[in-house]
Amino acid sequence: MVAKSEQLWTRPFIFLILANLFTFMSFQMLLPNLPHYIGSIGGSSLQIGLVTTMFSISAILIRPFIGHILQSQARKPLILIGSISLLAMTLIYPFTQVVVLLLLLRFVHGAAWGWSTTVNGTAAVDLVPRKRVGEGMGYFGLSITIGMIIAPAIGIYVYQHYTFNLLITISAVLGIIAIGLFLSTSFVTPETVKQNKLNKQPFSFFGSLIEKKSIFPALVTFCATFGYGSIVTYLVIFGEEQGLAGTFLFYLFNATFATLSRPITGKYFDRSGPWKLIIACTILSFIAMWILSVASSSLHLIIAGSIFGIGYGSMLPAMQAWIISKTDAKRSGIANGMFYSCIDFGIGLSALVLGFVHAFVETAVLFQLSSFLFIAVLVLTIIDYRKQTEPWAEPSN
Repeated sequence: MVAKSEQLWTRPFIFLILANLFTFMSFQMLLPNLPHYIGSIGGSSLQIGLVTTMFSISAILIRPFIGHILQSQARKPLILIGSISLLAMTLIYPFTQVVVLLLLLRFVHGAAWGWSTTVNGTAAVDLVPRKRVGEGMGYFGLSITIGMIIAPAIGIYVYQHYTFNLLITISAVLGIIAIGLFLSTSFVTPETVKQNKLNKQPFSFFGSLIEKKSIFPALVTFCATFGYGSIVTYLVIFGEEQGLAGTFLFYLFNATFATLSRPITGKYFDRSGPWKLIIACTILSFIAMWILSVASSSLHLIIAGSIFGIGYGSMLPAMQAWIISKTDAKRSGIANGMFYSCIDFGIGLSALVLGFVHAFVETAVLFQLSSFLFIAVLVLTIIDYRKQTEPWAEPSN
């Protein structure tokens, strides 16, 4: 019988996973379609890149503040503020027909996203037994992965076959469901947070932006998400160039295989650590990127999406668990914020850099160039693995 302190599948944890899934689906439905949408209202190649970059900058800037707030405040009010703010930003999109206004909205939306993802992720850390952090954050990460993968598939289909306004409506409905789920459950407030509420800590921007103990896995995360950024920004555009009507299939099969592999990879992390798991995932992600770059049929998209789902879909939650496992529980909010900032910074910088590069090369080449970021992940992980002098030990409570 599992001790109560080690129970994973509690009601609050299940509700948090479901609410976070709807939050990510609401947001990720819009993400791959915005570059094409901004082009349709007269945006340039640089402005298409800025749609993602402006968003990422504000998300990164807000996280040190929310990371600091999380050290002394209860979770539920902060969760609701983030979720309601995301819904409000979503509802404004149909009224931004001018590129400059859309870029400004993306900046504000990014701040709401940075707030929400950091708080939700930290609430999950609070609910997961420390000794099961890999498994627990793997399942929580599944809500992120599915949201990042299946929602774009739905969003692309709706955008290509119906209207942008319908896309916004569906996104808003999902956001409302997320708020309802957040309202229906309770969250854990760690004792250290309660103590800090009485003895508030001084604020340091960089101290709340960076968790020094987790810098290395954060760097690895940045490289991986930089590689993924090309897919987020250019998959829909690539599909149109190649005449591929089933672009959504890449995301659909990505989600399917990420889901199927998650129970295995989460438990493997707790037992053996992150290194061998991430090494295998980077190789699969690299292969998938090259298959995608030469895709000329729906079958190619299905194969690439399936392999990428196992690779990148398993890699990202392993990196989050790796970052969290290296820090203390009281700074888990800051470590979590740094993890999500690495994702936003990686994707945002990728969009900006590739926006310049795209003027000189075909879209397929962007996928090929980005694939080498996964080789960088491979090399960095091997270097860190060789530095280990002791076998992996499960994080203690």
